[in-house]
Amino acid sequence: MFQDLRDSNSSEFQVSEFILMGFPGIHSWQHWLSLPLALLYLLALSANILILTIVNQEATLHQPMYHFLGILAVVDMSLATTIMPKILAILWFNAKVISLPECFVQMYVIHCFVGMESGIFVCMAIDRYVAICRPLHYPTIITESFVFKATVFMALRNCVSTMPVPVLAAQRHYCSQNQIEHCLCSNLGVISLSCDDRKINSIYQLLLAWTLMGSDLGLIILSYALILHSVLKLNSAEAASKALSTCTSHFILILFFYSVIIVISITHSAAMTVPLIPVLLNVLHNVIPPALNPMVYAFKNKELRQGLYKVLKLDMKGN
Repeated sequence: MFQDLRDSNSSEFQVSEFILMGFPGIHSWQHWLSLPLALLYLLALSANILILTIVNQEATLHQPMYHFLGILAVVDMSLATTIMPKILAILWFNAKVISLPECFVQMYVIHCFVGMESGIFVCMAIDRYVAICRPLHYPTIITESFVFKATVFMALRNCVSTMPVPVLAAQRHYCSQNQIEHCLCSNLGVISLSCDDRKINSIYQLLLAWTLMGSDLGLIILSYALILHSVLKLNSAEAASKALSTCTSHFILILFFYSVIIVISITHSAAMTVPLIPVLLNVLHNVIPPALNPMVYAFKNKELRQGLYKVLKLDMKGN
């Protein structure tokens, strides 16, 4: 299991693979979690594929807001697929071994897609801000070109900014421990096994969280504060209610997404006493939003709901 990376006379070894132990503290019965996790994964895939189908087939939904929703669906499916097959393999087949390169690639992709989801939420918040606060300028600002440029910018931003995470982790020396008390290759879980100084890894992780997630959350809060300020100035209560209803689904998803990230960050400090909590939250944060996002939009958005009825060929009378 260990591979000598020095010359034959050296006593230093580098592990050649990691062992993902799964959920800490419940190894003996963690396989029971496979059913709800598998159902969540299947729900995430089917619901997001349905969203993409609806947006693609319905001409009335060929608008920037729904394009962003389609991009979010792709990101959600990609994020869930990055981690769930391996987690289910661990729970069903005890396939706990993962090579170092595979582990670092998974670490990178997770960071990249989580950042991408955060970025798409920013784009959607800007879309709602322009639609409500600058309605006359909406057709000229939020165009197909804007959607494309914003998506490319967010993709490049996250691909580049998260690259140092696995690169720095790969530079650490893993000489003895190779068992990760997690279901996936989280940065903090992996570097905690290193034998050398990992301060730079922790600093960059913190810096990334504050600059990437912090700036995204700040822009989202600013957008919704301006939206609320604009809505409160409307004389018609009906107009104000209609304007806010278009933001409700966004707000619910954004609140859940960032709340869980904050809770995960806080619970990592208690990882030594209750290690299961941050691990479970981390896994659920990567599979619940992909399953939750389409359902929230389908329930809260009339146009999307009508498109769903058409795709499923349901009776729309009374809707």
